[in-house]
Amino acid sequence: MPKYFIASLLMVLGFSGQATAQLGFSHEIGAIVGPVAFQSDYGERHDFKTNAGNTGIGVGLIHYLNFAYRAECNCYAPETFFNDHFKLRSELSFNKTKLNHEGEWADKNNTFGRQLKAMQGETSVTNIGVQLEFFPLSIREFSASPGKLAPFISLGGQFSFYNPKAYSTLGPGKLGDDPTITPVKYFDAFDQEGGTTWSVVGSIGTRYKLTVLSDLMIDLRWQYYFSNWVDGLNPNPDVYKENKANDWLVWLNVGYIYYLD
Repeated sequence: MPKYFIASLLMVLGFSGQATAQLGFSHEIGAIVGPVAFQSDYGERHDFKTNAGNTGIGVGLIHYLNFAYRAECNCYAPETFFNDHFKLRSELSFNKTKLNHEGEWADKNNTFGRQLKAMQGETSVTNIGVQLEFFPLSIREFSASPGKLAPFISLGGQFSFYNPKAYSTLGPGKLGDDPTITPVKYFDAFDQEGGTTWSVVGSIGTRYKLTVLSDLMIDLRWQYYFSNWVDGLNPNPDVYKENKANDWLVWLNVGYIYYLD
């Protein structure tokens, strides 16, 4: 994971530097952190214990292109609808979640239930990508008004490096190979090598103008991966009809954003 994180950080910095030199837009940088609820093949769909238990933490570095203000002249850009209502956000983030089986089937006192209960897993995901944020209210007015709120919605895409792990407390055998510890549903459905995938990201949130050069932000994100292997499990969807969705997550994050002169 560290090499992915460093390489991704260099890509973000390179993109930001190139945008500064060629376009002259102003810039904002910040950091985000918050709890992540990961929805995967662990647990039972729509089960509260699963949703509450399979949670982790996410952190990230963010950068914005602010089209309303130009860095080379310290002046406002020409007033257009796009300049006054959109920002481009680039991001490098990391989240890690512990995963367990909860719900009706894991609570059963039979071989399948005990095998499910004994499965322990986690997945770590490094993401890099961009989102276009839309602010219904004027960005210019918000920028000059400490104490003001600026709600937004966003949509974008990310590229992710994932690294899942899993083991069983029933014994030293390998999950996916040893039938005495592997639930039949997950036999031959394991891949713990990790990999990469794309995802679509949508969010809704708001900024609070702390000072002229700084904001606080709260953001609720939904991220859907274009792979069902992010958690390391992928039961045959032709046999197990409930396995109909790829892995996805919800992330509630708070952040601090600073405006660069």
